[in-house]
Amino acid sequence: MAPITFYDIALAPPAEKTSCSPNPWKTRYALNFKKTPYKTTWVPLGEISSVRAALNIPASRTFADGSPYQTLPVISDPATGRIVGDSFENAVYLQEQYPSSGAGDLFPAQELGYEFERDLDLHAPIAEAKVADGPLKAYLKFNTNVDAAFTAYTQLVLEGFPFDPDTAEEDKAMMSGRIGVPWEALRISEEKRAELFKAFEETLGGLARFYTRDPSGPFLMGSRASYADFIVGGWLRMYKGMLSAEEFKTLKGWHNGVFGKLHEALEVFAQMD
Repeated sequence: MAPITFYDIALAPPAEKTSCSPNPWKTRYALNFKKTPYKTTWVPLGEISSVRAALNIPASRTFADGSPYQTLPVISDPATGRIVGDSFENAVYLQEQYPSSGAGDLFPAQELGYEFERDLDLHAPIAEAKVADGPLKAYLKFNTNVDAAFTAYTQLVLEGFPFDPDTAEEDKAMMSGRIGVPWEALRISEEKRAELFKAFEETLGGLARFYTRDPSGPFLMGSRASYADFIVGGWLRMYKGMLSAEEFKTLKGWHNGVFGKLHEALEVFAQMD
């Protein structure tokens, strides 16, 4: 079988060591879970829009004002000719096209009623995926709420963003333009950082409770991983890559270590091609 091409975001070189973009990680976990042959094409931040345009894939996400948010991942499957340009839709495609591959069903029925009660920041990208009622609807809602919870605390990681040194100034200017704030203005004081870190711990308490329903752990369904775990795991990868080692160690220990256990358990699905 010819491998799927998986377009991931290249940050500071080597990309394989600094990869920490949450949505591409959701897709990488899903590809490895399904044991679908693939190869990674690493795309620098400044080239994402042109790559999507060349693939004739419009933006799958928008900002709250309706403007397009050009990002990755994208997968291109030569076996079917399909090109899919959103992390959630990638997983749906893999399940529908390769239902019995790898470890089985990415979307087993389960209770996914977690809700994040705060509104998303006006600049946060919003997914446009649409699915019919059923298990996929629950997963999509879970994805939206988990994205919102982790996005609310991205100020904690911006200073640790692993820009490619060769394009750092251009990349910072591009990202500042997206959010309407100079990059330097995003820095926070140590006091504010401590407050945010504490609030982040409290916010993740609601999500952590879902990981205590099955004491066999470490996944939401005990010993059986699902795409819901990859949603959370993708964000943990981002925070691992951008927080200090000491802060990420602290995060892993929150709420009796449920997120640390999840992160470590997902290593089996984290291999690079």
